[in-house]
Amino acid sequence: MRSCAESFAAYVLRPLGRDWGERLLPRGLDITLCDQVFLIGGGLLWNIYFAALAIAFGFVLATGVALARFSAHGWLWRPAAAFIFTFRGSPLFIQFFFFYSAFVLLPRSGVEIPLGVTTLTMDTSALTTAQVGGLLVLILNTTAYSAELFLGALRTVPKGDLEAADAYGMAGFTRFRRIVWPHMLRLAWPSYTNEAIFLTHSTTLVFLSAFPAQQQSGEAFYYARYFVDQTFNPFIAYPIVAAYFVLLTLAIIGLFGLVNQRLNRHLPRPQRARIRFRPQYLR
Repeated sequence: MRSCAESFAAYVLRPLGRDWGERLLPRGLDITLCDQVFLIGGGLLWNIYFAALAIAFGFVLATGVALARFSAHGWLWRPAAAFIFTFRGSPLFIQFFFFYSAFVLLPRSGVEIPLGVTTLTMDTSALTTAQVGGLLVLILNTTAYSAELFLGALRTVPKGDLEAADAYGMAGFTRFRRIVWPHMLRLAWPSYTNEAIFLTHSTTLVFLSAFPAQQQSGEAFYYARYFVDQTFNPFIAYPIVAAYFVLLTLAIIGLFGLVNQRLNRHLPRPQRARIRFRPQYLR
């Protein structure tokens, strides 16, 4: 029976690949509580990886999609509306299966893109991995949900502020950067915080879907299911996962709360919007 220090050294980085710890996962009677705590905790690194990158890229893309949806030009708002409706109208779990099936059909040798003078070959093999393909699905999904939140905020930007910007001679990108974008973020940030939390919880679906775990390298829930299959006891591994995600949720609320305070620093304290976690049970 290994000690907790030995379990930490063997399994805390094992989810990153077999080169980072024991090549074989613990089995049967050899599994200890420390093995479960550290291996599931190490798997949480992938949940953080998926959530952090999806939120970062999705935030930028959602801003652009929301602006396109808010546009009066049909060639802009129609594709944006179709994108938002498609990803908000279909289950995330189905999106994982659909995109994995599509990525598998791509040529193994890559896709050639003619550029006139030369031909660029884009590698497609990484798209069938969870670290790339699964991340892409999460980015597209959170982009659609976040864009809808930002669109609602854009529609409620005070007209008086826009008229004041016009009076000061602001136009185009300057007006957007100084007036529209800060108002949009301030109004949408509490709801966007809940979207970030729900996206983080949704990272448990990546390896549960079609994307395979290479070299038994998975996220927290992947290892929780492994331990349940080995020990036939769901009352240890699953509560450990839940506890980790509770801590992760509190960290997100704290981090986004600091951003919210920054966005509302110009308002009197009683008027500042507070972050309230409102879980979405159906999506």
